[in-house]
Order: sequence, then structure tokens, then C-alpha cells
Amino acid sequence: MFSSPPLWLILVAFVAMLGPLVFFHELGHYSVARLFRIPAETFSIGFGREVIGWTDRQGTRWKVGWLPLGGYVKFVGDMSPASNPADLESIPEELRGHVFQARPVWQRFLVVLAGPAANFLLAILIFAAFFMLLGAPQTNVVGAVEPGTPAARAGLQPGDKILSVGGRETPTFNDLRTVVSLRAGEQVDVTYERDAEARHVDVQLKADTFTDQFGKPQKKGLLGIAPTSTVLAPLSPLAALGAAVDYTWRLVVSTVDGLGRIMSGQISPKAIGGPISIAKVAGEGASLGPLAFVSLLAFLSINLGFINLLPVPMLDGGHLLFYGVEAVRRRPLSAEALEWSFRGGLAVLFALMVFTTLNDLSSLGLWDRLQRLIG
Repeated sequence: MFSSPPLWLILVAFVAMLGPLVFFHELGHYSVARLFRIPAETFSIGFGREVIGWTDRQGTRWKVGWLPLGGYVKFVGDMSPASNPADLESIPEELRGHVFQARPVWQRFLVVLAGPAANFLLAILIFAAFFMLLGAPQTNVVGAVEPGTPAARAGLQPGDKILSVGGRETPTFNDLRTVVSLRAGEQVDVTYERDAEARHVDVQLKADTFTDQFGKPQKKGLLGIAPTSTVLAPLSPLAALGAAVDYTWRLVVSTVDGLGRIMSGQISPKAIGGPISIAKVAGEGASLGPLAFVSLLAFLSINLGFINLLPVPMLDGGHLLFYGVEAVRRRPLSAEALEWSFRGGLAVLFALMVFTTLNDLSSLGLWDRLQRLIG
């Protein structure tokens, strides 16, 4: 167990991690908009009062807000940073042909999609650099089987190659750990290769309960095997890029898998963390060194891109859903429908923020302390 990093390191690491993630996300929106000659009024990292800023030659105000919990690009014609459109009559006539909402639906779709895509691209570039410089894990071969574990009872042996668990492919032990950890106490089908023959066995995974380095109780599945070794083979740039795309895709699939299990009740919603957990994880990553910090940056970039694709109004995915409906109907939704959608989306995001913050405070033992004071 790692000792908790100091508060100053947690705060610095949180800003140092969230800043680049938000910047790349908003830069994706901004870059594609510039490609279509859509003018932007504001490019902001953070919310609230401006701390520092400048205006470029195109008239875009680049600024940093005091609350580092996100960012936005406000295009000409947007009524708010959430990109809900203003009335065209309120926009100067010479700009009406350039405003965001006056553009074809496919251009607006690509501008919005570019934000999450930039986050996935950032993760791919980070992983590709790791695979070129440090190598990529290549093994899914069992090196040892712990006695008395589910693997031992199922008859798995050293030298077996684990091909899939619960229908999920496991080309590396990283994939294997992720799939197994999400299935605590479940019975799963394990496909493995022995003597060049694919075989199947049903395995009842063990449910291992532990307290993580941040004091939060966690439950994970346990199979009871160890790899032969962590084989790191440096890759060529082209091979590293392909491997990074594949690795990023598998992490997205694992994220979807975990989210589905939370929604189905197989994993407790208490496992979802909020800003406090992110800050603590960032501080822990920083305390482990630059490689761990950059690796964590890539994982969080994938999560940020994925979350923004969820079809919730106020998020990019909500806008993409509206544009899809507009493309089918061949006319946009009414201003009233959009207004109510944005209000509903804001309520959902606020409720999620409150819920995750309560989870974070619970992991810090706040409720236990309050109960002791009351008692």
C-alpha cells in the first residue's frame, strides 16, 4: 500500500492532469471548426472568472478560468458555453452565414465529434510512444498456478495460453486482469490453448475484497494465475501505432463492460469516483514518477472521451444525438425542445456530480466520523 501523497502534490497533479486533457478535448472542437471557417468567441480552460487570457488575431479570447473542472469553446452564435444556439436575429447580419448553427448538420456533427476523438487520439499517441520506447506486453501464457485457487481447481496448468474469459478476448495479461477483476464471484467460461488445441472450462472466480491505497473498499475477481514473465518487445513506429489503437479500443470495451455491470447491479455504484478521487489518483500517479503519471493521463483521456460520447444533453454525445435526429427529420428540433433537453441534461450531470462527491467523501471516512460525533 502506498502512503497518501501530500495535499499540495494532489492539487498540483490534479491541475497538471486535467488541464492537458481539457485542452486537447477543446482543441479538437476548435481545430475542426477552424477547418470549416467557423469563428470562435472564446476558448476557455476552466470555468468562472478569468485568471489569465489573451485575444488572437481572429478575435478568439483564449483564457484560463479559476475553476479547473472542465472547459469549453464558445462559437459565434452560441448562447452559452454549452453550445445551445442563440436566435439568429440577435447575431450581426455579417456573421449569420458563419455561425455554428447555420452550418450543415454534418459539419456541426464533425466539430462536436472532434472533441472526444482528440482525447482518444491523445491516448493512442501516448501508448504508441510507450510501445516504441519501452515495448508492449506480448504474453498471455500461464507461468504459475497458485494452489487452492479457482485456476487450480479448474485444472489450468503452466504453459496454457488464456484466450478468453467470459467471452472477452485476453491477448495480454493486462486484458486478463481487467476482465477477471470485473467478475468477482461469477462463474465464467475460460478458453485456453494447450498442445495447440483450444479447450474450455467453467471457472467459479473468487471474490477478493480489499481496501485500495485511497482507503476505499473494493471487490475484484481472482483467478489465481501468474504470467510467465512480462515480455516487453519494442515495436517499430507503425507497429506501435497499430498496437496503440488496438490497446485503446480494448480499454474502451472494458469501460463499456464495467459501466454495464454497474448499471445491471453486478458492481456497486459506490465504485464510481468523482473529482476528489480523480485528484487523489492523479497525486498517487505523480508520486510514482513521470511514466506512471503519463500512463494515467492516457487512461483518463480515454475515460473523458468516452463519457463525453454518452447521449446526455450538455455533453457532446447529446449534441450528436440531436444532430442525428435532425439529419433524419431534415429539420432541427424546436428551441423549446432543446431548452428542456439542456435543462434535463444539466440536472442529470448535477445529480451525478453530487452522487460521486458523496462517494468520495464516504471513501475518506467522513460519514463514520460524523456518526462518532453524533453518537
